[in-house]
This record gives sequence, structure tokens and C-alpha cells, in this order.
Amino acid sequence: MKLRDLAGSLGCELRGDGAIEITGVAGMEQATAEQLTFLSNPKYTHKVKQTRAGAILVPKIMDGIEPAQLISANPYLDFARALEWFYRPPRPAAGIHSTASIAASARIGEGASIGPYAVVGENVTIGRNAVLLPHVVIYDGATIGDDFYAHSHAVVREFCRIGDRVTLQNSAIVGGDGFGFAKRSDGTHYKIVQSGVTVIEDDVEIQTLTSVDRATVGETRVKRGAKIDSLVQVGHACVVGEDNIICAQTGLAGSSVLEKNVLLAGQVGISGHLTIHDNAVVYAQSGVGGDVAAGSVISGSPAFDAREWLRAITTLQKLPELLKTVRQLERRMQSFEKAANQ
Repeated sequence: MKLRDLAGSLGCELRGDGAIEITGVAGMEQATAEQLTFLSNPKYTHKVKQTRAGAILVPKIMDGIEPAQLISANPYLDFARALEWFYRPPRPAAGIHSTASIAASARIGEGASIGPYAVVGENVTIGRNAVLLPHVVIYDGATIGDDFYAHSHAVVREFCRIGDRVTLQNSAIVGGDGFGFAKRSDGTHYKIVQSGVTVIEDDVEIQTLTSVDRATVGETRVKRGAKIDSLVQVGHACVVGEDNIICAQTGLAGSSVLEKNVLLAGQVGISGHLTIHDNAVVYAQSGVGGDVAAGSVISGSPAFDAREWLRAITTLQKLPELLKTVRQLERRMQSFEKAANQ
């Protein structure tokens, strides 16, 4: 693809030779003369002069560099868009494999592709252009919108509701039982029926080995545009807000509410029955035990303001030295007191 054509498709200003043939995209260190790369984080600016890429997406014109430049308001986004020109994941042809098990009462929209050993239960409704790869299981009564894409071993449990353009990666589970038990007087546990459902709104992606539990009563809901990474646990009756990003190994205890544009970095723990308000950011390995104000950036366990946490953790590293100094001062004070009493 000519660079000038790629620039036009991305809506970027071109500086340099538009006749360059671009065959793919790559990171700055790996890119060759036939590839496009990008710079979005200023901390990596020094690497631009070292790249062998034929062209680079940049936020503003850069002087003294060899690659042709595509000036972009959002280089990372345009890099992602460019990638789609050179790589399209395989999509299976429409049709139902002979080994798939489809209940007679199920209603499946046109253009669906249902792979080997997939199972679709009674009274399921699936919209147009769905892809169910091998061993996907849709339990009875589930309702799914258009352009659903489920990778192998993904599961949608009974009566759950899924919107349009939802992607479930391998072994994602929507609507597994919430973790609810009542203790009897003899110390044994009585299972509480999880009678609620899980609702996944439009344009959500849930990645591998992640579980979004059904509610005891009512619903668990993941709102439009949320993206949930691998190995995440969303407990019963939680709400994951619009355009949330939840990174790997995060756990949300029951009835946690995340509002719009919340970012939870990896290995965050949420204690439950609390609200994290709009645009909050929680740094990796934080433990959240209470409500978080809108726009806050917090860290640590228990989590608090990230700037204060950085000062605290810096001080923590100096505690052995501070303790040594305090003990030396104590000994000196004891010596002074002893001398004064003589």
C-alpha cells in the first residue's frame, strides 16, 4: 500500500515520500523500511532517530529524522487503525457445523457461523452475523444481539442478556453463579440460589478466563464499551460502567459500582458495596475499601491519593535508616541525661 494512500485513509498530513510502499506495521525497534511505526509517548522520542521504519505516525512535525511522517492527532489510535489494513483475523464461513447441538426452539439470525461441538440451548435468541467457535456453550433462555463473537470454550449462562458487537475471548464465563452461601447453626454452608442474571451491553469485550457472575437477585451489569482483561473476577450484582478499562487479575467483590471511564490497573482488589466514581484511576495492586471520588488517582493498600502514596512509599524505604538515626539520638540523650545527673 502506498504511504500516500494510507495517509489519506487515516486522514493524516503526510510529510515525506508518499510513494513508499508500506507492507505492515511494527514497533520502533523492530520496524523495517517497508513498515509504519508510531510515537505517542514523549518519553520515547529519543528512539525515533534510531528507528529504521519507512514512516512514522507522530503528533507533530519532527525535524532531523529520516522516516516519512504522518501527522496525527492520536498516533496510537491511528496505528491501531493502520494495523487493520495489514492483518484481518480469520473469520469462519457462515453455516452450522454438523456436530453443533442447536435446540429446536433456538432462534439464530442470518449469517451465523456455529462451529464444531458448539451448544445452543432451548429458547435462545441470537442476532445476525454471530460467530460461535468450537465448544462455545449458550445456556437456555439467553438473549444475544447482532455481531456476537465467541471464541472457543466461552460460556453464556441461562437467561443472561448480551447486546450488539460483544466479543468473548476463550473461556470467558458470563453469568456463572455468584458466590453466595448462608451459614447454618452447625457451621455448614447453605447455597443461596443465584436467581439474577448478567447483562452485557453493546461493544463490550471480555478477555480470556474472566468471570462475570450473575446476581443473587436482580442483575450484574457491564455497560456499553467496557473492556475487561483476562483473569478478572466481577462479583454478583456489580456494575461496570461505560468505557471502563479493567486490567488483568483484578477482583470486584459483590455490589461494587464503577461509574464512567474508570481505570483499574492490574491486580486491584475492590472490597465490595462501594462506588468508584467517574474518571477515577486506581493504580496496580491497590486495595480499595471505600468510595472513590470522581477524578481521583489512588494507589496502595489501603488505597489513597497516589501522590501522597508515592511520598509515603519513598519514606518507607528510608525507615531502617531513620530507625537507626532515632536509636543513635536516644543513646545520646541517655548519655546527656546520665551526665547531667552526676
